[in-house]
This record gives sequence, C-alpha cells and structure tokens, in this order.
Amino acid sequence: MELKFILEAVLFSAQKPLSPAELREVLAEAAEHAQEETARAFRKAKPDDLNAALEQLARDHEQAQRSYRLVCVAGAWQFVSHPEYAPWLKALVGEKLRPSRLSQPALETLAIIAYRQPLTRAEIEQIRGVSVDGVMQTLLERGLVEQVGRAEVAGRPMTYGTTPLFLEYFGLRSLEDLPAADELRRIPAQKAESLLTVEPGLATAPPEQLSLDAANDGKAGGAGQKPQGEDRRSETGEQKTAPDAAPGDNALRTPRAGLRAS
Repeated sequence: MELKFILEAVLFSAQKPLSPAELREVLAEAAEHAQEETARAFRKAKPDDLNAALEQLARDHEQAQRSYRLVCVAGAWQFVSHPEYAPWLKALVGEKLRPSRLSQPALETLAIIAYRQPLTRAEIEQIRGVSVDGVMQTLLERGLVEQVGRAEVAGRPMTYGTTPLFLEYFGLRSLEDLPAADELRRIPAQKAESLLTVEPGLATAPPEQLSLDAANDGKAGGAGQKPQGEDRRSETGEQKTAPDAAPGDNALRTPRAGLRAS
C-alpha cells in the first residue's frame, strides 16, 4: 500500500484541511491502535516522504482532470472542487452569505502589510500617503491582519502582519507564493524614533523635543516672550492630546498650538 493513497483516504474523509504535522499524527495514532502490520509500517513516516507523497497526489489529480483537486492553502491540504462546477454545488448546498468584498483602499493597505510585514501603522501611512485608521479597523475585524509585536523605537508602537485567514482568503500556500512586487518592496519606510503621521497639524517628533524647540525659539525672540503653547498648558494644567488618537496607539500626539510655524 502506498503512502499517497493512505493520505488521499484521510484527506477525503477529513472535515477540515490538515497540515503535514496533523497527517503525521494520524499515521502515528493508526499505527498505535491498529492490528494490521501495514499500519505500523507508516508510523514513522519522514516529513520529506510525506510532503513528496502529497505533491505527487496533487499532480495525479490534476493530470486526471477530475472535477476536484488537491491543494495546499495556508499550510494545510484539502480537496476542493474546480470553480466551473460552482452553479451545481450552490444548488445542492445553497449559497452561503459571504462578507462584502474588500474596497480598493483596503486591498492596497493589505498588500503593503503582506509584502512589508511586520510594520507599524505609521509606516503604512507613510507608504500610502493617507490615513489608514478606518481601513486597518476593517482588516482587523475581518481577521486578515493581526498585531504581531511592537517596534523597537520610542513609544513601542504595535506592528502588524497577515494571518492564516489571509492566505486562505487568497488561496495561497504561504507568503512565498505572493506575486513578485519588487517596486513595493523598494519603497523606503522611514523608521523614526516616534510614530509619523500624515495627518496635517499633528506632531511628527517626540513631544519633549517640540517643547525644547519651542523654548529655544522663545529665548531667541526675547527674554520676556513665552514659548508658544505654554499659555494653554498653564490654563489647563496639562498637555492635551489629539482627539482622534486611536485607542491602543502608543504614539503621543501634541495639539496644533504646540507646533512651531515653519
């Protein structure tokens, strides 16, 4: 009995896609409980042998020109039908409600994350040239993007990357299967000490640096002149942050009054 036919039977009966590691667990469990000597022979199937059997099985089904094929999506193997048979399958099981299609801005943002991950929200905005707050919220809610860590810069902002659902959504085996996009990868993304923002009027430098610059300007303009923005802080007793700062963002944003005129 060949290994590829065992894998074919397992995948055909499975209720979900199975990764090579899960298939090896099935082989090991079968060898432990089965009485047949044949089952024990595949107890310690090597990963290379298992992957080779899966690839050969996929080629066999493709060459046979059946109505279904074996594919690997997001690192897991499964049988899927060819798209041209969709009308009859919809008549059989009904048409399930699918999420609305992603907008063009969402697709552009998702492409940047996929090719440049991990990166911060400010780096995404720098490449796109517009704010991505709403788009990022959509991608997070759809499960296509997730927080993967924090950048090693001032403020430790969150970094984002794609999820396994992203691979499944686009039918990719892994990120290595992404189409070449050398131009997108060549766009430099500045990694400053603090988060950058493309929104006009918001700070692009640490607040303490802005205060220092304002103080220096005050000294240059005259001994009795107060730095710009100091009066507002003295009235309220605290420094305000931008009202549209998103929860969870680690970048501090200063009010417009605290910025120097260029």
